[in-house]
Amino acid sequence: MKTHEHVTARQETLAERNLCTALAALRTPEECRAFLRDLCTPAELQAMSDRWAVVDYLKRDVPYREIHRLTGVSVTTIGRVARFLTSGNGGYVTASQRLDEYRRTVVAAAARAQGARHG
Repeated sequence: MKTHEHVTARQETLAERNLCTALAALRTPEECRAFLRDLCTPAELQAMSDRWAVVDYLKRDVPYREIHRLTGVSVTTIGRVARFLTSGNGGYVTASQRLDEYRRTVVAAAARAQGARHG
């Protein structure tokens, strides 16, 4: 991790918290995409996208080599994501659960709307 000579650990922690607060304040995927494109280099954004792309496959116990074949993400990166998925800070798990909940809500709302049109 990069260290700054004249920045205390407390200041680094505050800066990270401020970044997380900014991400949490965004309301739509489009806003988040614009922010990340402004914040990250294309390579950084690709690296994060690659890591996120393998989470669902790992949750479904797809073998690493198959995930690599499907996504092009290196087996080393897949292994790193798997390690953090099981023994990390809980971020992948939380984000994945929230996305699953969101998808279920959207599907349920669409089914209700479909039933209302035909009912």
